[in-house]
Amino acid sequence: MPHASAQDLDQHLRSAATGVGPFTPAELAGLDRLELFPEDACAVLDAVGLPALYADARHGGALRDHRELVDSLRVVARHDLTVAVAHGKTFLGSAPVWVAGAPDQAARLAEAVAGGAVVSWALTEAGHGSDLLAGELTARREKGSWRLNGEKWLINNATRGRLLCVLARTRENGGPRGFSLFLVDKGQLAPHSWRVLPKVPTHGIRGADISGIAFDCARVPDSALVGVEGAGIETVLRTLQLTRTVCTALSLGALDHGLNIAASYASGRNLYDRTLARLPRVRRILGEAVAALATAEAVTTVAARSIHTHPEEMAVISAVTKAFVPTLVQDALERLAELLGVRGFLSESYEEGAFAKLERDHRIVAVFDGSTAVNRSLIIDHFALLTRAWNARSTLNATEDLPEEPVPPFDPARLRLLSMRGCGLIQSLPATVRRLSRSPGTDRLPGGVARMAGDLAAVTESVHAGMAQQERNGRYVPQSAFDLAARYELCFAGAAALRMWQESARTPYDALSLRASLTTVLGRLGLEVDEACRAAYDGLADRLLDTSEQLPPSPLTRAEQESAL
Repeated sequence: MPHASAQDLDQHLRSAATGVGPFTPAELAGLDRLELFPEDACAVLDAVGLPALYADARHGGALRDHRELVDSLRVVARHDLTVAVAHGKTFLGSAPVWVAGAPDQAARLAEAVAGGAVVSWALTEAGHGSDLLAGELTARREKGSWRLNGEKWLINNATRGRLLCVLARTRENGGPRGFSLFLVDKGQLAPHSWRVLPKVPTHGIRGADISGIAFDCARVPDSALVGVEGAGIETVLRTLQLTRTVCTALSLGALDHGLNIAASYASGRNLYDRTLARLPRVRRILGEAVAALATAEAVTTVAARSIHTHPEEMAVISAVTKAFVPTLVQDALERLAELLGVRGFLSESYEEGAFAKLERDHRIVAVFDGSTAVNRSLIIDHFALLTRAWNARSTLNATEDLPEEPVPPFDPARLRLLSMRGCGLIQSLPATVRRLSRSPGTDRLPGGVARMAGDLAAVTESVHAGMAQQERNGRYVPQSAFDLAARYELCFAGAAALRMWQESARTPYDALSLRASLTTVLGRLGLEVDEACRAAYDGLADRLLDTSEQLPPSPLTRAEQESAL
């Protein structure tokens, strides 16, 4: 199924952002003010074949590498987060079928998705939030069919979507084995057996179809069941390992966009007979934001690849990625807002209010597919496993070779609810640091990087020691556990940056980006980092400001990476 590469997609959207195209800032801002769905923008994405990338290649779609999907959604989010959320939701709604659906069911869905069918994921209900085990929508078995009764609420594309993957209670007492998933086609439901619930006004992503759906004895065939009866919660948890990783593309695109606006403003704004871009403080803010982007990109890239290479570890990797990336990006956007001053808050006058819109819209990303607190709770649940694996790492292959390209096909059967073997990237960190210190290519490392890598390994040791001593009594989880989880995320980020630099022959993540990322990580861990290392921020700012279109210097798509080599 043909689809545009991320690089080609970017070119299409640039064209659609000129004249009176549907991606022009004025058009998108107008839709946002009126809370209207971006139909024409989504039609552009359909026309270039993006929906095919939402469908697993095993079933006839184009999705062979989740990094490619991340790159493409990042490109869309770089232009507008509402469009990315509205269109990309089809992947989230379809993913449970790629994880657990029968081959014929998955093949039919892949064909529908590639043809432009919109799919929603109907999980949540009013009053229950993320407590899926409290869900009240029921499915009762009849001869050859099921009857759905109840409501799902705050569902993206519930009104516009043709298909919905619905979580329903199939045992009266519920429980972990008391829920099942159903792929529901509205077009096959009897009239008056379902109705859509009104669109819910939202602070951000105002044009998105955030609504709901109600079923009243709606009959669906046995073939609508996704996987086996009673496995709904397990399938949801496994699917979230994919969607949590992929939705961080929204954060990367938001920061791409924010940096472009801030760099253009700094270059064009004169103050005291010179541009803002020449002020050391302004350059430092820009450089720190670029470093945040490079760090977030390293984490997301490693996580998206791990879907293929280390699916057994995705329970912890996806939670780390989803907790870390939106948090880091939101902090960076807030610093850029400081640089822009009042222009960062104007909703119309400056750049059609694009920065105020993207900063507002991005806040929802931290809530998607489990909030930061939810994901840190999942990391806390892994403390004992992570500590045990860390202590046993000498018996493991800690000097694991870098993964080969292309990545192996995604195998959902290898996904686990818990990562019993810990996190290989973290466990290999001490060996990575030793290898860097004695490698013949060590002279490629800029000053201070070897020392910073050693500091990172020492902090990682102390974080595991803290996790080993952490007490947890039933449902009570102390704040200290969440603090440790946040520190573990930073250790993962530093290890991801080192891994990306090791692979710089394939991915142009250079020494300057590495130094800036490690400086960011260690600084957020509370370690002292000298000004010589912080100077990497200024180097990244110079790159940004020297770029003709003032786009972030970080590689933006897989195709761009390849052409840069």
